[in-house]
Formats: sequence, C-alpha cells, structure tokens
Amino acid sequence: MNDLSYIDISVIVLYLVGIIVYGISKSKRSSSEDYFLGGRTMTWPIVGIALFSANISSSTLVGLASDAYQTNINVYNYEWYAVVVLIFFSIFFLPFYLKSGVYTMPEFLQRRYDNRSRYYFSFITVIGNILVDTAAGLYVGKIVLTLLFPSLDSTLILIILAVAAAAYTIPGGLNSVIQTEVIQAILLILGSCLLTYFAFDQLGGGWSTMMSKLDAMLSAGEVDFGNRAAEGKFIPQNSDEVFSLVRPDNDEFMPWWGLLSGVPLLGFYFWANNQFMVQRVLGAKNLNHGRWGALFAGLLKLPVIFIMVVPGVLALLLFSNLDISTLNYTLTNGEVCRDLSNCPNLTYPVLLFQLLPVGVLGLVVAGLMAAMMSSVSATFNSASTLVTMDFVRQMRPDLTSKQLVRVGQITTVILVVLAIAWVPFIEKVSDSLWTYLQLVIAYTCPPAVSTFILGLFWRRANGTGSIVSLLTGFSLAVFMILSQVFEWIPEINELHFLAKASWLFVVCVVVHVTVSLMTAPQSAVQIEEYTYKSKMFKDETEELKALPWYKNYRILSLILLVITAILVGAFW
Repeated sequence: MNDLSYIDISVIVLYLVGIIVYGISKSKRSSSEDYFLGGRTMTWPIVGIALFSANISSSTLVGLASDAYQTNINVYNYEWYAVVVLIFFSIFFLPFYLKSGVYTMPEFLQRRYDNRSRYYFSFITVIGNILVDTAAGLYVGKIVLTLLFPSLDSTLILIILAVAAAAYTIPGGLNSVIQTEVIQAILLILGSCLLTYFAFDQLGGGWSTMMSKLDAMLSAGEVDFGNRAAEGKFIPQNSDEVFSLVRPDNDEFMPWWGLLSGVPLLGFYFWANNQFMVQRVLGAKNLNHGRWGALFAGLLKLPVIFIMVVPGVLALLLFSNLDISTLNYTLTNGEVCRDLSNCPNLTYPVLLFQLLPVGVLGLVVAGLMAAMMSSVSATFNSASTLVTMDFVRQMRPDLTSKQLVRVGQITTVILVVLAIAWVPFIEKVSDSLWTYLQLVIAYTCPPAVSTFILGLFWRRANGTGSIVSLLTGFSLAVFMILSQVFEWIPEINELHFLAKASWLFVVCVVVHVTVSLMTAPQSAVQIEEYTYKSKMFKDETEELKALPWYKNYRILSLILLVITAILVGAFW
C-alpha cells in the first residue's frame, strides 16, 4: 500500500534538492537585518503567502485531516477565526511593531515594559518553537518517511529532515525561508486540491453523496467514537451535526463557549504575539504591505475547510475498515497501527497512498514534505532570531552585524538537535497531533496575551505588573501540567483545555492590573510611544482618504469579514 514507484521517488528527490538550491540562491546575509528580517523588503503577496504557508504546515495538514476523521469538523473554527484576529492585529498591533523597528516580539515588550518581560517571553517562545512548531513538523515528516521507507531508522529519518530544512535556513536567513515558502504554499494548495478531487472521485459523487453516506454510517453505528458515550461526551447523530461548527457544551473537542473564550486567545497569541508568525510581517517593506499581506493570509485560510478538512471525512467514509497493519507503523508504546480509529494521525498519509496515481503521489508527498520543511525552517529562523537578538546581542553589544549572523547560524544547529530529541515525546502526550499542538499553546499563551493587550490598551500597565503576571501564569501552567500527570486535583484535570486557557488569562489580567496599580507607572515616553490612542485612528482616517478603495485596508477588512460570515454561516 505504501510502495513508491521510481517516478514518485524521482519527483520527491528532485523537488527537495531543487528547493534547497533555490533557498540558498535567495539568501540575504550581508547584515543582521537582511538575515533575520529579509532586509524589510517583502511585498504584500509574499507576506501573505508566507504567513499562510508557515501556518498551514505539515503538522496542521495532518492534524486537520486527523480530527476531521474523528468528526471534529469544528477544528475549522481555528482557521476562520484567524481572519478576525488578523484584522484586529492589522488595525492595532502592526503599526506599533513596524514603527518601533523591532526584530522580535520580546524586544517590543522591553520597549513597553522592561528587560525582565523581554527575557522571560523570549525564553518561553524559544521553548515553544522547539516543543510545538519544530518538533511537530519533524514528527509529521517522520510519519510519512517511515511509511515510505520502513527499513530506515526513525532517528536517521529525523536527522535527514532537519538537515534538509536547515540546509538553506542556516546560510540564507529569513529571505530564503520566505522565498521557498511561496513555492511550497502553491504546491501545498495544488496537492490538497488534487487529493480532495481523487477522494470525491473514489466516493463516486460530490458533496450530497458524501453527506448521505455519512448519514448512513452514523445511523448504522459504523463510526467509532471511542469512549465518548461512556464519558457523556457529544456524539453527532447526522451529517449536519458533524459539519456544524457550533457544538454543545459536552463536546470533548470544542464546546460552544470555547469559541467565545479559548479560541480567540490561542488565535491571538499565534498570529499577533508569536515570533514564528509575526516575523514575516516584520519583514514587510511598509505598513500597508504588512496589512495587505495579513489580510491576504486571512483570505487564503477560508477554503481550508474544503481542501484540508473535508478529506478527513472522506477518509472516514472510504477507509474506516481498512487494515493498515501492512504499513508496519508502530507507536511509541509498541502498539502496531491496525486501523485509523486508533491511529488517526495516519489519516492523511493513508489518503495519499490509497488514492493518488503514480507521479501525482510523488508530487503531493513532495508538497507534504515541503510543508514540513517550510514550518521547520521558519521556526529555526525565528528561534535563532530570538536567541541572537534578545540574549546574545544584549550580553555582547559589541558584536558586529556579521558576527550576529554567525551566532544565529550556530543557534540554528543547536535547535535542530533539541527538536529531534523532543519528537518521540509527542505521541506520549496525545494521540492526536492537533490536540497536542493546542494543549501546549493553551498552557503557554494566556500570560503573554494578557501582557500584550494590557500593554497596548491600558496606560497604567507597568513592567512589574507584567513580569509578576507572566511568572504567575507560568507557575499555574506548570502546576496544571503536573496535576494532570500525577492526578493531583481531579476538578482541575477534568477542565477542558480551552477552559484552562480562559481562566489562566483572567488570573493573569487580574494579577497584572493589581500589581500595576500598587507600583509606579512606566515612564511618560514609554506610555506615549507604545499605547494606543484614539487620535491615531482619526489621523489614519485622513491618510486613508487619499487611497483608492482597493488599497484601503479598512474596506478590504470589511469585505473579508463579509465573505467569512457567509462561509461560517453556511456551516453554523
């Protein structure tokens, strides 16, 4: 089932070699600004496609299909919510980021608060890059290559993947990363469209056929819902409930209240505070291109439900009884995967091997590997930027621009080793890759989100309030993780991870406000330069009057919101 033809192997090898050569050829490293921010010359199409490609990585691609196979279609809420977050980001946060000329998000916290918040957030972000983005990308690559080449040792596979991604990231910097992301995004979308087409073709019909067959499976009790019934969790009864984005409060994946609390928090952190994503916008040539690029990325997120989520449902209809033991894929606990119900992370690879013809399979596998390389190279670059600019440059301000670039390259090598070492732990944390990603972010993002939001919109927020809030949030997150591992407090352990994120955010806001009011305010310069004022909106309104409507980001944002509302309304 997982044998590749020589044509497929040739396509994959040629692509991987070609993308490495292309990435190196696009390197910019004459200065630290060139290396870490691409010289700040990116136009809006490049920014938007790079944002989309870095977000729709291999881990997201596999995670979306996996959760859709388990009828968790409401995973798409993370995708369309990105539109709302990116519009908010473009209006309020992006002007401050670009005006300040910062390299990193922690550097912005130093401008608004002090060094303490900068060092803490930089450290946490680097750890998150390794545990979430880089390791998850390598994990997906490991799954696919293990299926393709079962005789290869898994550690060797990880090394090959990491070295391939680092081959152009280390010498080329952000410009190489972004330029390759553009090609990879195109290939990724093309591959997803082809996979969806062949899946519908195998089903023997279009959307209505899929829905009717899904209804038949549900009524016949042929869908494996695991322990949901025993635990009193929500179980969809028909296809309309499967494709509903709003679920009751006993849904194990995303209850309705999570849309109002936890999802915005996770989305805001990912798009507006995460160095991994924001670094692409920091490389924009000016504010307008940054804003247009962010909106373009939001637009690209909308079709994801059709080309990346729906294939997971089609896999449920086509391959729920498929014996996949011949794949010889073994979990970390030694169990061999026999069907997709106990190995949902294999949903996307099974779709590839079962549906795609010779040549096309090689192209789409190359696209999947491209997505992996895209996300991994992006995290390598962003994490090395954090270490270099937030720690090394602060300790050694006498280093030249070229020396800083060298430090960034050495840091990338170290991060490669750490990420490879963490990959085996992912399956031990969760059997769903998407759940793993959201769990880690849910524990780490609330303190950061509260600090950024209060810093921008509340003049009285100060550095002491920020660092106390960040450390309090970190301590509570560690406590909740340990409670889960050692089964200390059942009431906490049983809380949905979106509820934990919401409460953690509330606690951090209260702590931040209380401590700030009890201590001295920030300097007048910090408050004036880095807090939002209504005058900014009025001044911008006058500036936008000189632009045609199609260059006015506010009008474009409104159009994008209407399109999003129509699409989401269709699945509400």
